Amino acid sequence: MDRGFLKAGHLPTLFAAFLYFDISFMVWVLLGPLGISIAQDLHLNAAQKGFMVATPVLAGAILRVVLGAFVDRYGARRVGIAAQIVVIAGLVTTWFIAPHSYEFMFALALVLGLAGASFAVALPLASSWYPPHYQGTALGIAGAGNSGTALAALFAPGLSVLYGWLNVIGLAAIPLMIVLVIFIVLAKDSPRRPAARPLSAWLPLLKKADCWWFMFFYSVTFGGFVGLASSLTIYFNDQYGLAPTWAGTCTALVVFAGSFVRPVGGAIADRVGGVKALIVFYIGAAIVFAIVGAGLPSMWLALPVFILGMLALGMGNGAVFQLVPQHFAHSIGIMTGLVGMSGGVGGFYLASSLGASRQLTGSYGPGFLLFSLLAVLALLGLLYCQRRWRSASEEAISGADMGKVAGAA
Repeated sequence: MDRGFLKAGHLPTLFAAFLYFDISFMVWVLLGPLGISIAQDLHLNAAQKGFMVATPVLAGAILRVVLGAFVDRYGARRVGIAAQIVVIAGLVTTWFIAPHSYEFMFALALVLGLAGASFAVALPLASSWYPPHYQGTALGIAGAGNSGTALAALFAPGLSVLYGWLNVIGLAAIPLMIVLVIFIVLAKDSPRRPAARPLSAWLPLLKKADCWWFMFFYSVTFGGFVGLASSLTIYFNDQYGLAPTWAGTCTALVVFAGSFVRPVGGAIADRVGGVKALIVFYIGAAIVFAIVGAGLPSMWLALPVFILGMLALGMGNGAVFQLVPQHFAHSIGIMTGLVGMSGGVGGFYLASSLGASRQLTGSYGPGFLLFSLLAVLALLGLLYCQRRWRSASEEAISGADMGKVAGAA
């Protein structure tokens, strides 16, 4: 990070966006670290556990599109404050009602999903303050709020053993309240933020191939990240027999690795280009999860391999969002919602497919192998897009040169 970056934007807003994102993500994936306790209480099988922890991820994906539209119209600061108040109210209400049914978990998932939709608030809030050549770094720092998923894995299982999973749901409202106050004080909307776009502006974007490609790219990088963050506590407990607290600690180590390298991925993409960076990250992810799918006999072998995979996915998150503003600079709010939604959908797929794989085959291996294949498909898609973008750029340069010649004549 150079001095120019420190002067280019608004650091208090960048910090507020990171903190808002961090605590919101902690709440978003809360059912994953609590999944062992909830499953024992409600007598859930592997498929039910997988679907339960995946549902808040899907809810967050859908709600990101809604918040993205509101951010374009009303500004990230106001939308962020309103969403945080709703999440706090939902957690407190759940704790007060104290439900004990599998069906109610899906109502709670909507509340947790709204916390996950904070992605569509934090990233446009940070992005709008910074020029194009600092987008990767700024969005990487704000997006490092992914680390909140590690906080959930680190603390929630142990607190659940001591106080019960319902009380952990209630306790989660406390840090949300503190961060809400900080966000209100520090966060400001940029005077340069894009003007509000009508809902009709979404349709032209969905007609562009690049929009769908970016959605797919992020469904692999972020989908892998949040899917694993939601599932690994249950996976480590089931696959290697770790106690809930130790399973959560190992999950936190893996997730921390992926969280804090997101700014690194954005900075690398700023230097070498987002496409080159993503090629390396996709190759790394494909190799790692193929190894996991083939099977690792020991937790001590699995842990470093998962960390390597999360490093690739975490840096890939930063690299994807280094590219998005370059291609959709005037629709960043809508694109953040769409791309963020696809990341959530990818996370839902991975978390639910791992549970289904365990239920149907007795092994998590097929689920990981399919995810490795998705990373390979993303790599091939990226190479295709690179060739197409390069051709379009060469045609534009050629057209400009012809125009100069004609003007001189």
